[in-house]
Amino acid sequence: MHIHILGICGTFMGSLAQLAVAQGHKVTGSDQNVYPPMSTQLENAGIEITQGFSPDQLKPAPDLVVIGNAMSRGNEAVEYVLNKQIPYTSGPAYLADHILKDKWVMAVAGTHGKTTTTSMLTWVLEYCGFKPGFLIGGVPKNFGVSARLGESDFFVVEADEYDSAFFDKRSKFVHYHGRTVILNNLEFDHADIFKDIDAIKTQFHHLVRTVPSDGQIIYPQSEARIGETLQMGCWTPTSVIGKDWDFELINQSGSHFAVLKAGEKVGEVNWGQTGQHNVMNALACIAAAYHVGILPADAIDALNQFEGVKRRMELVADENGIQAYDDFAHHPTAIKSTLAGIRRTGNYKRVWAVIEPRSNTMRMGVHKAALPDSVQDADDIIWFQPKGLNWDIESVVDECTAQGHKSVLFDDIDAIIAHLVDQAEPGDAIVLMSNGGFGGIHQKLAQALKA
Repeated sequence: MHIHILGICGTFMGSLAQLAVAQGHKVTGSDQNVYPPMSTQLENAGIEITQGFSPDQLKPAPDLVVIGNAMSRGNEAVEYVLNKQIPYTSGPAYLADHILKDKWVMAVAGTHGKTTTTSMLTWVLEYCGFKPGFLIGGVPKNFGVSARLGESDFFVVEADEYDSAFFDKRSKFVHYHGRTVILNNLEFDHADIFKDIDAIKTQFHHLVRTVPSDGQIIYPQSEARIGETLQMGCWTPTSVIGKDWDFELINQSGSHFAVLKAGEKVGEVNWGQTGQHNVMNALACIAAAYHVGILPADAIDALNQFEGVKRRMELVADENGIQAYDDFAHHPTAIKSTLAGIRRTGNYKRVWAVIEPRSNTMRMGVHKAALPDSVQDADDIIWFQPKGLNWDIESVVDECTAQGHKSVLFDDIDAIIAHLVDQAEPGDAIVLMSNGGFGGIHQKLAQALKA
């Protein structure tokens, strides 16, 4: 079968493309912005990519068109598909119908931590010999790819609450029919598609409604909104982090902690990750693995060899005593927890936060009031003003300065790099935070620090 994917370079659609190739299908695709790491993965998979959305790419017509959720009515290729009645579907529906059918699906949902927790859980299953399939919205370093079919009945999927397609406004995760489901947390995000927090809770409850009664839902006791969602109706046994599973920090950074099951210590995680958010991610992963028969001690052994995920506190430069990290944090809660984690290592003289407010929700200014508090663990804060930002970022800069932080604003990537090269000193850590390419700042900064 010839499958053509519109919007192929997103993390989800690009991963789906690789799975379709592994199934033996001919896969082509197109997108507006084609750049690494996804473009590299697709090239390595032998997938031909067209720049732009001319209808010519659909001649002769493929057997099936998979339409990404970034595509909308008015797009030339979309209109051609509809007018010519070419069979089409959404990415989540293709995944459900052609890959997840008859699988034991382990789904990881939540506002924050999905990619990291999915990567952890996949690695634990791999380490313990399960050989799972997986689809992750990032690249776990233990695997080097974001998706594979696997060799068993188990499939681990990052379960996103974003909508499925222009013709299906349900969240992606309702398609997956997870049997073991992690609900990490629930906060307001994606203001471009959700009116308020209740709208998001409704979608999460749609997910809860699909989990079978012989499955399991794993969630933190501390997350009140998850509890409220489950109170709307839950027909599945639960495993609660902070009750059934808990932890004791051995160091404050979260890189070493004891795991407790029903109050009894079952082992210690001692790894390269930091932050209490990653401690919670690890506990959810251990609980999910336990549900499919993996002993806590074995899951802990696996986590001690977990290498992390690209773009999640990934070290991208270590030059002249200065270390720079690439991090995907783009929500105030994620920014806050990431900076707290690196601060509590005690390894750095100063912590720099370099932030691009790029997500749709950030661009709308929804999180503006929460931003000054999110950077309290940084010494120096650099804000980048991208084009199209429709709110006054200068007021956030001024408030950070009033709170005693060095806070500056730039609208030019090269100027940020020049400032960092001039001001950063040996012993400093620089955390580059964006959910996009950030103008290639990571590679440019690494080269500048080396020079």
